[in-house]
Amino acid sequence: MTGGAREVWGGGVNTWECDVMGHMNVRFHVAKSMEALASLVAELGLPHAFSRHTHTTLRVKEQYIRFLKEAHAGSSLYATGGVIEVGETEARLLLVSHHLTGEPAAALQVLVEHVGAEEDRPTPWPAEFRQRAEAWRAEIPAHAAARTLTLEPFQTTASRERAQALDLERIALTALLERDCDHFGRLRPEGFIGRIGDGMPRLLRRDPPRPASGERREGGAVLEYRIVHLRTPRLGDRIEIRAGVAEVTARYRRCVHWMLNPDAPEPWGVATSVAVGLDLKARKMLVLTPEEVAERQAEVTPGLAI
Repeated sequence: MTGGAREVWGGGVNTWECDVMGHMNVRFHVAKSMEALASLVAELGLPHAFSRHTHTTLRVKEQYIRFLKEAHAGSSLYATGGVIEVGETEARLLLVSHHLTGEPAAALQVLVEHVGAEEDRPTPWPAEFRQRAEAWRAEIPAHAAARTLTLEPFQTTASRERAQALDLERIALTALLERDCDHFGRLRPEGFIGRIGDGMPRLLRRDPPRPASGERREGGAVLEYRIVHLRTPRLGDRIEIRAGVAEVTARYRRCVHWMLNPDAPEPWGVATSVAVGLDLKARKMLVLTPEEVAERQAEVTPGLAI
């Protein structure tokens, strides 16, 4: 039985949620998707999954995100949700935010794991969850399917030693405070992508765009992200993000981001993204000339992968 995706969230875009490019920042796309996720799993029989006193909760293991149409301050949005597949302790869920016209703004495939709230260990889904999930079954629409990136399994190559050997740029270094964490003391999912976004100007060595009479105003936008949460940073833990450019074409840069633990050898997580240049006046994607592509090949770190 396939019930299809249904509305699970409604809201809008505030001025302080927009970045220097004039559209909603990626961290707020993810933060709002977490609100939609909580609503979806409530419909699936877990209404208290994110409450303070719950016995079991969800851990986000992976997010695949496609950004499809810019959302500006004052825009109204709503989100639909559905179930792609359910395993013993994991589920792949679909979340799509829409403009009021029905056009999709962003689409997410979210892999979650049902875990104990205290010990963070996998635990089987309740029977009610499985039953309700059947009525929420949804196919992956074309606009939510992986395009440039792959969702294939992988063995991570991320480590502090390899980051130093590849001379990857440090784009973030911080310790987690209460404002960064949920009530279980875990880094909220928007924390990783938000710090990547903050650090991108450092990676690309680019200042924020400024108006210039008669000149093209060039900015940037991300079209796709794959974010894999390998371990769970908690309150007080430190994180360091090292990043580099893995590929440059006429239409996009593919970047790789490693979230490392400065105090232990195992990485917290990894991500890869597809970013494009943006003409901020025309709001159109920029296409590089062959000469510009050749010039930017110097940015590429050979062999860089998640």
